[in-house]
Amino acid sequence: MIEVRWHGRGGQGAKTAALLFGEAVLATGKYIQAFPEYGPERMGAPVQSFNRISDKPITIHSGITDPNFVVILDPTLMETVNVVEGVGKNGKVIVNTSFSSEDIAKKLGIDKSQVYVVNASHIATETIGMNIPNTPMLGALVKVIGTLDINGVLEDTKKKLEVKFRHKPQVIDGNIACIKRAFDEVKNS
Repeated sequence: MIEVRWHGRGGQGAKTAALLFGEAVLATGKYIQAFPEYGPERMGAPVQSFNRISDKPITIHSGITDPNFVVILDPTLMETVNVVEGVGKNGKVIVNTSFSSEDIAKKLGIDKSQVYVVNASHIATETIGMNIPNTPMLGALVKVIGTLDINGVLEDTKKKLEVKFRHKPQVIDGNIACIKRAFDEVKNS
């Protein structure tokens, strides 16, 4: 089983990304869970969302304390939230940043081999015209996990976006382009 924890701020789309990711993985034939952690959320407040992915039915119904992957939509959270809590030696952390994985690893106190970086904010701003890093980070996560089919994820995500944004094709195309670009640009160096 693969467990993912998403860190973001209210309004950045951490919940939406976890749900889109879960639905896309479900469409590939895997079992999934996608759920947020609710508290006194408000625009800009730290939020978390979670995913579980498995080839077998998932019988665990609790929060994720030892994630295999951590996705950080807002790098300022590294200053106030222990984003690497529960991440073991084999865990991977994906950060939306313009800094190198080496710089982020030092800041987080973990090995550089565990850190992947992508400038999702830049990708989103260039592609959809807004700093909403959730869909680029979804693409980066698919790449870092390494066992998921990006084409299946793109196809299912596009179908979901077509329902919600059927009268805004630029939003659909922009988000799909964000996912592809982040998939190609995420790096561990």
